Amino acid sequence: MSYDHDGPLFPSPRGPVSAGVKGYLLDNGPLPRPETVAAADPYGDDLQIALYLSYELHYRGLAGVSPEREWDTDLLRTRAALEHRFLTTLRADTAVHDSVEDALGDLLVEPVEGSGVSHFLREEGELWQVREYATHRSLYHLKEADPHAWVLPRLTGRAKAGMAAVEFDEFGGGRPDRLHARLFANLMTDLGLDTTYGRHVDAASAEMLATVNLMSLFGLHRALRGALVGHFAAVEITSSPGSRRLADAMRRTGAGPAAEHFYDEHVEADAVHEQVVRHDVIGGLLEEEPHLAPDVVFGIEATGHVEDRFAAQLLDDWRAGRSSLRTSQLSEISHIS
Repeated sequence: MSYDHDGPLFPSPRGPVSAGVKGYLLDNGPLPRPETVAAADPYGDDLQIALYLSYELHYRGLAGVSPEREWDTDLLRTRAALEHRFLTTLRADTAVHDSVEDALGDLLVEPVEGSGVSHFLREEGELWQVREYATHRSLYHLKEADPHAWVLPRLTGRAKAGMAAVEFDEFGGGRPDRLHARLFANLMTDLGLDTTYGRHVDAASAEMLATVNLMSLFGLHRALRGALVGHFAAVEITSSPGSRRLADAMRRTGAGPAAEHFYDEHVEADAVHEQVVRHDVIGGLLEEEPHLAPDVVFGIEATGHVEDRFAAQLLDDWRAGRSSLRTSQLSEISHIS
């Protein structure tokens, strides 16, 4: 059996479920028992890191794990149980609008007095908080467009063309130096952070892991293609105004030119993407498959739900004067102390 040597290093387990998944991947033990999975907190560290490990086999693999594990039937059975626990809870906890138009309408309305993370960082955030935010978000942005690409073979016509057009921009328009993941790595370099893919999983909270796992969950399942399109719409529509605030935060805190550029780039690009996603991707999908409208709404709402939980965790920690990271000191995850 061959093994990956260059994949990301394993993050530490956070409980019996993730310890069992890690042990199985490294040929050191059995998978967690079904009753152990069923008892895990669907939003908790243990389940979320176990899901992350399972999903990472579909991206760049993990160091010391055979590529054959990607389609290991026993592991897929355990992953399905983890997904069921997470997805069932999301469906129960997510308030769903009556229509796609209503869900999109709420996304397009900016509150007069915003109170989210981008508002906090723009108005009062300090450089250490900007660095923590980048550390968390690296799990998302260093693979940002990859799970969205999985939906392309599941779309047709106008939806496929629109999705491909936006993805082409996300992947740099054919230029490797313009890949959005590369631009985020440049931002991290400005902030003195290690840009190695997967380096900061141990530092990230369960709330952050859930936002990353959500797009993998939607992307990997054809049955959830409508939810993936809804997720994509939520990301693109809310990105431009949020990126404007974050660009201001980068300038105010002296984060560096690459950090400023990453968010400046998204202000302009995602304003265009918003129109394409609304009119071509969603419009084209529902023209071909109108029965997927509730799934699109769920994708929008579930994205907002997990992002709101992540924002609440960050702001609770920062307003209490403590680090939002699971590591004890920021210097542990950076190049500079």
